[in-house]
Amino acid sequence: MPFHELRGLISPLLTPFNDDLSIATDLYVNHAQRMLDQGCVAIAPFGTTGEALSVGIDERIEAVQGLIDNGLDPTAMIPGTGLSNIVDTARLSRTCLDMGCAAVMTLPPFYYKAVKEDALYRYFEQLIATIGADARIVLYHIPPIAIVGIPPRLAARLHADFPKQIVGIKDSSGDWENTKQLLDIDGLPVFPGSELPLLDALALGAPGCVSATANINASAIARIIQLYDQGDTDAARALHEPATNLRLAIQESGPIPAQKRLLALASGDDRWANVRPPLTAMSKDAGRELAGTLKRDFAFEVSVGSA
Repeated sequence: MPFHELRGLISPLLTPFNDDLSIATDLYVNHAQRMLDQGCVAIAPFGTTGEALSVGIDERIEAVQGLIDNGLDPTAMIPGTGLSNIVDTARLSRTCLDMGCAAVMTLPPFYYKAVKEDALYRYFEQLIATIGADARIVLYHIPPIAIVGIPPRLAARLHADFPKQIVGIKDSSGDWENTKQLLDIDGLPVFPGSELPLLDALALGAPGCVSATANINASAIARIIQLYDQGDTDAARALHEPATNLRLAIQESGPIPAQKRLLALASGDDRWANVRPPLTAMSKDAGRELAGTLKRDFAFEVSVGSA
């Protein structure tokens, strides 16, 4: 499906690792399929949640190809390809697009600080030229992590000058005022990077959200969007509150190690708890405590079965 037609929940996939820290392909394929079965309209391999900056370029290419080889539709994939230089970002992006992916999700160059807007514009201008005219880029704005951001004025300028290549933006700023400004850009799909502002964003024209906690709560988040689209805003609001409370509880525990440990406990496969350095795995005891809290406070248990 073309990216501009996607409406709903996108899951930034957690990346499971074997005990030797190679990618656990079997778990990865099953988890990706589970996300789609539970209502996600697309998956985003190798975003922040997928420990992307701890995974090599060739590893990412092999993993995405592995998903496709195991029957997953590449048009439902938006792999993360943002690196700190044009050559590597373009190589990874070009390869993913050639595999049939709907688009790629790309960070700004995040190493150099205090870069001016014109310089960031030139970066993306050159990136598009290097990838090719059929580039399909979802800008990835996450200044709490990358420091370097993509402000609304730059996003609007890039979309106006490259409307076929700049096809959307994920806003993980956590700043609702920023999200609102992005939603004012004519024709640019804006996906908040969390379910927290989801209902307000849908009301202003957002097509959905990209949420890390989709990895354990996809069905509920996808259902919120479905109910909203059906006009049942009261039911959507009733589901939204527990989903946001769950999100906040996971955030406080460290969303990557916490969700991985919860999946390990639910599946019985301890490989799910593995993270690559510099992250540290959540202990079994801490995971059991978190699982108990989620069950007590939110009547929530992680399921690894199909929705």
